[in-house]
Amino acid sequence: MQESNPLAGASANGAHPPTLSYFRWSFIVTAIGLALGAALGWQSTGTIGGTLSIFFICAVLAVLEISLSFDNAIVNANKLKDMTPKWRHRFLTWGIIIAVFGMRIVFPLLIVVIAAKIGPWEAMVLAASQPDEYSRIMHDAHLPIAAFGGTFLMMVGLSFFFDHEKDVHWVRWLEEKMQHYATIRGIEVAIVLVTVLIFSRFLGEAESEIFFRSAIWGLLTFLLVEVLGGLLDSSQKQTLHAGAKGGLGAFLYLEVLDASFSFDGVIGAFALTHNLFIIAIGLGIGAMYVRSMTIMLVERGTLAEYRFLEHGAFYAIIALSIIMFIQPLMHIPEVITGLGGATLIGISFWSSIRWNRKRVATEA
Repeated sequence: MQESNPLAGASANGAHPPTLSYFRWSFIVTAIGLALGAALGWQSTGTIGGTLSIFFICAVLAVLEISLSFDNAIVNANKLKDMTPKWRHRFLTWGIIIAVFGMRIVFPLLIVVIAAKIGPWEAMVLAASQPDEYSRIMHDAHLPIAAFGGTFLMMVGLSFFFDHEKDVHWVRWLEEKMQHYATIRGIEVAIVLVTVLIFSRFLGEAESEIFFRSAIWGLLTFLLVEVLGGLLDSSQKQTLHAGAKGGLGAFLYLEVLDASFSFDGVIGAFALTHNLFIIAIGLGIGAMYVRSMTIMLVERGTLAEYRFLEHGAFYAIIALSIIMFIQPLMHIPEVITGLGGATLIGISFWSSIRWNRKRVATEA
């Protein structure tokens, strides 16, 4: 039986559902999540003040996740528009399960399992009974996480601009040069490696080695996902119609991308609470809104309508990768990270509107 396409929400006459309808499931998950947060607060504190405090933390974490991941939604939409309906459906269903349970619960547990060399069950017990110790282990693991995630995200951002087929430029003087040099094999890899070497010079000898090794793994992960994605998708194209592309390989690429975006949010969440379950509730709510925004962007063709919106998102990704490299040297508040990305996207959105107005005026 053929899988339904969750993006096929437009009517035959081209009309789209109301904006709020895209967020129906997000609102439902928000209500359930905040109710669970309140129940957890009452169970752990037994006071109305404690319950309201945990309720508030869950809400703040959701907002934090949305602000940090809006550029993720745009990049997801950029990839999803080229995916087959079947794999779109799988990303928007299986993907949310992986995003919420995998990255917000399993991933922090795995970090503690590896760093503390204990079993998964012991890590779960540690998270529930000794949240401060659990948080300490997570923060100690921040260096390799930042290096890995920052390297992967920088490769994602640079690959968008170093593309010889790219014909739409926002910051023209810069992007035309990047397109011109895109024919040089491995130029993105060289830029990333030089950046990693520069930042590693500011760390101690032991930290520098960990930073560089983790960055290499981030680079290798990006390259392996690209190669594997190309092999998987090319084999699937033989059974699909000529216009279809983007299957399992694109799905894997988006999942690794989601994971890289999640690193900063998961680590930053421990600044608000050391309770793994509160973090999972708050960030899980935010992840649902990111998926809803992704669906809306794809179905409404927003990326085609606002031609520079993608550019702003990919500039935000490069900025986030640099911030992740800086984090081992100094703490940068998550609010700055979120506002920085939102500002770049906002400016690109405004530039797109101006370009559309000029085009209409010229045609008139």
